[in-house]
Amino acid sequence: QVQLVESGGGLVQAGGSLRLACAVSGRDFSDYVMGWFRQAPEKEREFVGTIRLSAAATFYADSVKGRFTVSRDNAKNMVYLHMSSLRVEDTAVYYCAAAHFNRITNMRSFTQYDYWGQGTQVTVSS
Repeated sequence: QVQLVESGGGLVQAGGSLRLACAVSGRDFSDYVMGWFRQAPEKEREFVGTIRLSAAATFYADSVKGRFTVSRDNAKNMVYLHMSSLRVEDTAVYYCAAAHFNRITNMRSFTQYDYWGQGTQVTVSS
C-alpha cells in the first residue's frame, strides 16, 4: 500500500512561485512513476507533469512546460512540483499520484495511477 500526502499549496499572486511537496509512504518508492494532476472547479482532472523512476525523465503538459518542474528524491520518498510564472488559470486543486512502473502505459492519463493524495489548493490571484 502506498500513501501520499501533499503540502505547500496556498494563495499567490500571478507571476509568483510556489513549491508543492508530496510525501510518499510505503515500500519500493523507487518502483513508482509519480505524477501531478490538477482539477479546477467544474473541469476534468488534467495532467500536469510526471517523473519516471530514475528522475532523469520528466514530461509536462504544454500549458505548464517551461514554468513547472517535477523532481523527486528517492532517498527521502518525496516528490516536488516547482511552479513559477504562475497564472490565474493555474488555480486548481493539485494532486500527486503514483503508478507502478510495471503497470503504467500512458503517464498522462489519470486513470493509470493507482494511488492519490488528498490534494492541495493552489489559488493564483490577478
